[in-house]
Amino acid sequence: MKIYVAQQNYHIGNFTLNRDKIIQAVEDGRKAGADLIVFSELSVCGYPPRDFLEFEDFMQQIEKTIHEIAQHSHGMGILVGAPTPNPQPEGKDLLNSALLLYNGKVQGIVSKSLLPNYDVFDEYRYFEPAYSWNCIEFMGKKLAITICEDIWNLGDNPLYRVCPMDELMKQKPDLMINLSASPFDYDHDEDRKEVIRLNVKKYKLPMIYCNAVGAQTEIVFDGGSLVCADNAVIAAEMKYFEEDYLLVDTGNLAGKGDTADATSHHLMTADMRVAKTDDPDTIIAYLTKENNIAQVKEALVLGIRDYFSKMGFTKAILGSSGGIDSAVVLTLAVEALGKDNVTAVLMPSGFSSNHSVDDAVALSQQLGNPYHIVPIQPVYEAILGTLDPLFAGTAFGLAEENIQSRSRGNILMAIANKFGHVLLNTSNKSELATGYGTLYGDMAGGLSVIGDLYKTQVYALAQYLNRPKEIIPGNILTKAPSAELRPNQKDSDSLPDYDVLDRILYLYIERRKDLADIIAAGFDEALVKRALKLVNASEYKRNQFCPIIRVSTKAFGVGRRFPIVAKYLS
Repeated sequence: MKIYVAQQNYHIGNFTLNRDKIIQAVEDGRKAGADLIVFSELSVCGYPPRDFLEFEDFMQQIEKTIHEIAQHSHGMGILVGAPTPNPQPEGKDLLNSALLLYNGKVQGIVSKSLLPNYDVFDEYRYFEPAYSWNCIEFMGKKLAITICEDIWNLGDNPLYRVCPMDELMKQKPDLMINLSASPFDYDHDEDRKEVIRLNVKKYKLPMIYCNAVGAQTEIVFDGGSLVCADNAVIAAEMKYFEEDYLLVDTGNLAGKGDTADATSHHLMTADMRVAKTDDPDTIIAYLTKENNIAQVKEALVLGIRDYFSKMGFTKAILGSSGGIDSAVVLTLAVEALGKDNVTAVLMPSGFSSNHSVDDAVALSQQLGNPYHIVPIQPVYEAILGTLDPLFAGTAFGLAEENIQSRSRGNILMAIANKFGHVLLNTSNKSELATGYGTLYGDMAGGLSVIGDLYKTQVYALAQYLNRPKEIIPGNILTKAPSAELRPNQKDSDSLPDYDVLDRILYLYIERRKDLADIIAAGFDEALVKRALKLVNASEYKRNQFCPIIRVSTKAFGVGRRFPIVAKYLS
């Protein structure tokens, strides 16, 4: 059997675009001589549709789109993902399903058994898990079709009570096919390969794995669809961070013999879903590992590009301070949107150093993007004059610092409103974690580009962006970080050195280690208590923050849910 794998970028709820994209791939697959074409999880409506699933019209459009796609299935099978009604009276109304379309009709439906309900996943809110398992026969072959999480329940500590492939094996299938929407985080592609190999080793069947690609607000799907022969050797690996298509002859995947020793990997458990280092001495090396940073760069560019294109925006604006964070965001945005579509606004104050302005200008000149210099001192002094009757007799402090930041935020939003731009936020994860930012000031924005990157990762990404030639001026990489809101200010005045802080934050946020564990790892007790208190006390700020492009195993946003009003470690 010849199978055409279609790794595509869908737009949630854009049924016309999704339908046309799917049908075009079907016709391309037909011309290539395919017998069956495979698409990713929930390909008809896009993943994750979330509460759209609660609208009757949304479900009717899904049904209509499936019917339209089925009209192109004459003589060739189409395997698409879509929500389907639950035929059982008990449980939730919907199932997360894969539908085999052939000769104009739905010839078979299989539904997802294992519904992830952790991190960014919330499938049990909408779907009922499948409680029966059946292979689908097509062209004389029995297909064991699973959906994403269904193949992840392996290891000594399974997350669920059933393993769908164990049940499907009772029917002696010939081939495993998995429709997936597996989000990106740095090094997750290796986890996927491991899971696929483990399934192939266990069941001694080849597998075709079709993953989604593209960004859906904060979640990035990186593609990387795989074809694995029955000896657990990866026979084909599709492109990352872009659409791709592949014709597979399944006759070349079977009968390869026993699993080769060279592909033998240790059995991993549910820990594959999280980053894999607890050693405080290796955390920074892990976070800044070059291949991870390279993938992060591609994910962020795709995240920016898709956010703008799917929202119908073309122009971006950001505050360019001459610091590392804004420099990285500007560089990524120019690559994603084009130099003419990204405007940098330099807003020096009385505390800004000359080299900050010079560095920001040099960066924009190097990138070729438009920039403007708008000093905030007149705005700042006007606000202080307005507040003078109330502030008289008080010392310069945090309020005056934040007025500068909010003046910048107002200027940026005014320009964005006037010219139809989207403001890109430039805060990093270290700052967001500790509350080192001003609400309605430097925390303003429509999209956070680096809000899931610790400061040490931002530096590593800047160095990566400067290969093979320097784009970001060297002075930006070497000078001490500063908000420049008071004389001679440095980030280290308010925060621990980032090399230490980021390790503490990583253990707490990504690894969910508690206070005692982090102290036991060798960190100063007072410092750990202070850092964790800052994280928890800043939840109210993050709750008002814009969407963050997710690149780690635990990003701030929909995947991390903490109460705002709480006492724990505060």
